[in-house]
Amino acid sequence: MHDLHSWGFGPYYELQLSDDWVPARVAAAHKDAYVVWSAAGENFARLSGRLIRESQDESYPGVGDWVTLRTLPQEGETSTIERLLDRRTVFTRGAAGQQTRGQVIAANVDIVFVVSGLDDDYNIRRIERYLARIWASGARPMVILNKADVCDDLVARIAEVQSISPGLDVIATSAKRGEGLDSIVRYLGPGITGAFVGSSGAGKSTLVNSLLGEERFATSEVRADDSRGRHTTTHRQLVLLPSGGLLVDTPGMRELALYDEEGLDMVFTDIEALAARCRFADCSHRGEPGCAVLDAVDRGEIPLERLDHYLKLQAEARSYETRQDEHRRRKGERAFSKRIGSDLKLIRKWKEGR
Repeated sequence: MHDLHSWGFGPYYELQLSDDWVPARVAAAHKDAYVVWSAAGENFARLSGRLIRESQDESYPGVGDWVTLRTLPQEGETSTIERLLDRRTVFTRGAAGQQTRGQVIAANVDIVFVVSGLDDDYNIRRIERYLARIWASGARPMVILNKADVCDDLVARIAEVQSISPGLDVIATSAKRGEGLDSIVRYLGPGITGAFVGSSGAGKSTLVNSLLGEERFATSEVRADDSRGRHTTTHRQLVLLPSGGLLVDTPGMRELALYDEEGLDMVFTDIEALAARCRFADCSHRGEPGCAVLDAVDRGEIPLERLDHYLKLQAEARSYETRQDEHRRRKGERAFSKRIGSDLKLIRKWKEGR
């Protein structure tokens, strides 16, 4: 029998269990099946019909989730997932395109590492976006600046990243040379779960392979013209590291949509603090008199690009929330109309039967 605590199980989840429930952790999620880890080891699982009917968007199990199985599976048996346990943390993004739903990237993780290459992949504005979603998840954010071997001024890059979020830990690595790996491992002790997120070509899978000490995940060279990579990781996967920690490797994300404003205040603490001193409580920081934020920009205390990005992310999140509200309203109207139609049918049948 396997020890669930070595996979991150603890009192938070134990308190949610009844005597006959069989806990398991989701290690991988495919289109119509899951790989789960339970006391019996690793096996495939599918959702119960009840869970499929009741689940909506973010309430579907994701990698890292703790679930309960109908029974303890036998070797080679496909089990049934009955319940999703409450999450401690969940890293999500708005679904790509015009869909108005959240997508679970990794659940119940303690640390989320933003992996950014120090070649042409490096983009401080993208890192700000990732950090906002990580703060919103409840997990601890960290940044890995990979490919340090191709960076001419590593100290300046680290300082720039640290400047956007006070107290942020930044690790410089070179997966190619095996440098900086110990700095990652020390955060991923026994039972601690981390996740790697970032764009394609940042070197996430190469780092995971280095931490595992084996070539378990496929990697590919980035394009020379823009340092972008192909999606060598095709699905999210939880792995157990030699250190006893756990790590979720995720495919590169071309789009990380913000669907609420949570986390922005933790990334843009400087702007939020200044906004409280603006003359108008509803100041948009776009030209109103007495705007403390624009005054700070004029004095060179805040880069204009940083303010522009803050306003862009804020507008994006509010737009997404508006579309979500409209989607819920229409969904409610459809449900109401369906219920009224059903009631009218019952009334007609009642009248016909009199």
